[in-house]
Amino acid sequence: MSLRLPGQNSLTAPGQTGVDVLDYELRAEKAASLGRAGYYAERHLDLLRTYQGDAEGRALLLRKTTEAVYAWFIQRELCGLRRHESLIREYAIPGEVLARLGAR
Repeated sequence: MSLRLPGQNSLTAPGQTGVDVLDYELRAEKAASLGRAGYYAERHLDLLRTYQGDAEGRALLLRKTTEAVYAWFIQRELCGLRRHESLIREYAIPGEVLARLGAR
């Protein structure tokens, strides 16, 4: 472990303020959260597509998938990505999930 004197933070460059460092950290956390939300939504979508159990289990999985996709959409909007049409097409998000989100 190395010891740094105050003001020798590797994230700061000359002329950079503490606000700049905080902004950098917030952006990094937003990106990481977006990645995690996308991972969970994609995982649930795959599970929903391949589910072969009973109707009750599918209804529960559909609810969890809808929650994961909703969280992903919200995180995207927090990152400034407001349009979801291409995402819906690319990931083939089922209409029954979108209907529960109020999108269709």
